[in-house]
Amino acid sequence: MLFWLWPGISQAETPEAKPVRTWWQWFDPRTSPFIPLPEIATDPNGGTTVGFLPVWLFTDPNQQIRQILAPDLTHNTTLGIGGTFRLPSYPSADSQWYVIVGAAEKIVRRVDLSYATGLTRQERWSFDGRLFFERDPTERFFGLGNRSPTRRETNYTTEQGYGEARVGWNVTPTLQLALEARPRFVRIKQGAFSALPSPARLFPKLRGLRSNHELLWRLLLTYDTRDSLAIPRRGSQVTLFGGFADQAILSSVSYSLFGIEARQNFPVHRRVTLAGHFAIRYMPVGKQAPFWALSRLGGDRNLVGVRQALRGFGEGRFIDHQLFAANVELRSRVVDLDVFTTHVVLELAPFLDVGRVFHSLAANPFRQLHVVGGLGFRGVAAPFVVGYVDVGYGSEGFAVFSGPNYPF
Repeated sequence: MLFWLWPGISQAETPEAKPVRTWWQWFDPRTSPFIPLPEIATDPNGGTTVGFLPVWLFTDPNQQIRQILAPDLTHNTTLGIGGTFRLPSYPSADSQWYVIVGAAEKIVRRVDLSYATGLTRQERWSFDGRLFFERDPTERFFGLGNRSPTRRETNYTTEQGYGEARVGWNVTPTLQLALEARPRFVRIKQGAFSALPSPARLFPKLRGLRSNHELLWRLLLTYDTRDSLAIPRRGSQVTLFGGFADQAILSSVSYSLFGIEARQNFPVHRRVTLAGHFAIRYMPVGKQAPFWALSRLGGDRNLVGVRQALRGFGEGRFIDHQLFAANVELRSRVVDLDVFTTHVVLELAPFLDVGRVFHSLAANPFRQLHVVGGLGFRGVAAPFVVGYVDVGYGSEGFAVFSGPNYPF
């Protein structure tokens, strides 16, 4: 399993590497800024990946990580040899940026550039911008609906590119109204797993199999009282969102969506936090919407208004127009360590995920829920770094995920 270290919010003005004055300090875990990590990733969609991930940490005199350089070299049983360059940076508490560039022998390409400012919402305006291009040949589609059978599994490549810009008006430091625009093109191509059929073969009438483009507009109203954006221990975040894409406005598809997503953190003890999350998403106008724009349930990540986690299944395992999901986990700090020029806390987090997708607006969102239980292992370097490995079990067996930041 790949265990990541990745920053959230930094309070430094400039990143600074802690000096290594003698050669043996590079081999002392307490003083070395270099972490040689093995990679063993088991993804329900992508299969098994092994490799080597050298990580350089840049810390300040207070032992807080300010920047991470994390390139890797990997081998996947299907995709071949690949590698990814990662460089996230946090020039101040109020802004951040990152660069991610990756590729593999077979199909995989990824370029992800992001910049955000106004994170603390102390000024009147905030801005987030992102440029993204990807060819992902590991995508799966089982059919629409909450009971799509595993025997209908298909594999395809999503080739997509988009630019995303969000401007937020900070009414107060806890209340923000934001407008987001995202022009995107999407092409569906042959996947990398030849043993599986393509969606066009099993679902020839499925909308979205041809090339499409859209201009999605979203409006988001967020109330946020959390004590940290990266490692919250108390407080809540509630987001109301709505959006549309229309053929009359630079899109080849038309649909609308709205919903609500909420997070809550309760400090049960000074070393224990109960974290909860729920989301519901509706598409009242969407009969002509492509399948890749519908609500997606599965995987390890929650993305506001787009997809939701269900950590016993692969990403996008269940797809339909409407969605409900809820997650709860008990984050318990069990070990404190001074390693790699910083202070790290190891957490155990038993979790429970539930969710479903459904077609009709009138359907009961709380019936026929998929249930997943599991255990999370976390490394936390306050105030802004989290890496996790989550092991979940659902009706289709075990799934293992790793990545940066908390899942929600």
